[in-house]
Parts: sequence; structure tokens; C-alpha cells
Amino acid sequence: MTVLGIDPGLNITGYGVLQVHDANGSGITLIEAGVIRTQQSETTARRLLEIASEIEGIMAQFKPDAMAIEDLYSHYQHPKTAIIMGHARGVVFLKAAEAGIEVFSYASTRIKKSLTGNGRASKAQMQRMVQSTLQLPTIPEPPDAADALAIALCHCRSLHQQAVFS
Repeated sequence: MTVLGIDPGLNITGYGVLQVHDANGSGITLIEAGVIRTQQSETTARRLLEIASEIEGIMAQFKPDAMAIEDLYSHYQHPKTAIIMGHARGVVFLKAAEAGIEVFSYASTRIKKSLTGNGRASKAQMQRMVQSTLQLPTIPEPPDAADALAIALCHCRSLHQQAVFS
């Protein structure tokens, strides 16, 4: 099974592709991780089109069986951030639906707790856990790619928990 993790954003959208080697969500290998960067000088519509096009290409290349994405959240002091993230999530959901790929959405606190045991873990703690879990020689960079890998790992662990309790 191949899982595509997405950390959506208008400026930078992180992605991570993991191969799960058994049905219960364990035995995981990193296939690829990276980011989609858009030009701030472009219109929002053009930037969303770029994200959609890149996501479509990633899905065509890796043919994921499932997509995991971070839930929409909003901090009362920064509501515009949630709206912008919602735009990016929307094009990702659209491309997944067009490709027939099921999308699983996870709250950031659940993702953090899944990897570290602490729903309020720092970005650095998350990067170290992604590195450790995937047995990488270095901490995954940039942080957006590491976040996407964390989201994909959260989904893999969710699969493992479902298998254990089934």
C-alpha cells in the first residue's frame, strides 16, 4: 500500500510518499518527500492551479492507495491562515477525488500524539521522530516535507491500530 501525506499551504505544500509493506500498517519505507512552492507574485488562482497540477503529477507518478492530510484548523488571531489553507486543501481534495483516492484527514494534535505521544510536540520533536521512525540518516528537510511524512505516518499507525483491534 502506498500512502501520500500532504501538508497543505498556499506558499509551500509538503508531500511525503510512504510504502507500507504489510496490511497492518507496519514495515514502512520512504519513497519520496518534497515540497511544492508557489510564487507569491502570482494570483491566488494561479498558485492553486500550480498546486493542483503538481499534486496530480505526484499522484500519477506514485499511484497512492490513500491520501492523508492535515485537518483545517484556525487560530482566532489568524483566521485568514485557515481560509488560505482551506483553498489549498480544496484543490488537493479535488485532485484526489478525480483520481479515486480516498482522503483521510487528521488533526495536528492527533498527528503529533501519534508520533511522539504528546499532542503539543514541537516541530523539532516531530522532525526527530520522523527521522527515527523512517530510519533516516538526517532530519527530513524542509519542515513542510517532514510534516507531510508525519501525516502519512499517522495514517499508517491508524491502519496498524485498526488491524490490531479488528
